[in-house]
Amino acid sequence: MTERLLKWLVRLTGIACLCAIPFVFIPRAWMAAIHEWSGLGPLPDGAIVSYLARATSAFYAMFGGLMLICSFDVRRYRAIITYAAWLGIAYGIIMSVHNALLHMPIDWILGDALTAGPTGVVILILQHFARRAEARIP
Repeated sequence: MTERLLKWLVRLTGIACLCAIPFVFIPRAWMAAIHEWSGLGPLPDGAIVSYLARATSAFYAMFGGLMLICSFDVRRYRAIITYAAWLGIAYGIIMSVHNALLHMPIDWILGDALTAGPTGVVILILQHFARRAEARIP
């Protein structure tokens, strides 16, 4: 049961990250509209802004694909999943502090604080219990 929950949480994480794929390709006008709608004001001009937004989306999608693959054999990919969980915890903490220092909207701050970090913690807990259950099976 615990291993099944772990598989589905890793799979859900992968699928959620894969949702970034369209944002690698959206028109700049859409990107600007989303930026304004998010309460961040006008999207700054410059190639670096577009590059960073698209590169970040692409990176999320690559990570999502990796997590999706790992979700089909959580025992075999235990080390990768553990590494990703710790990265998620670190990311949640670092980006929440960073976003707060930048005075980002509260929902943006909470988005990082309440997703990546806690997901990493739950994955580590589920791995622990799955390993204990695996050790009890003769």
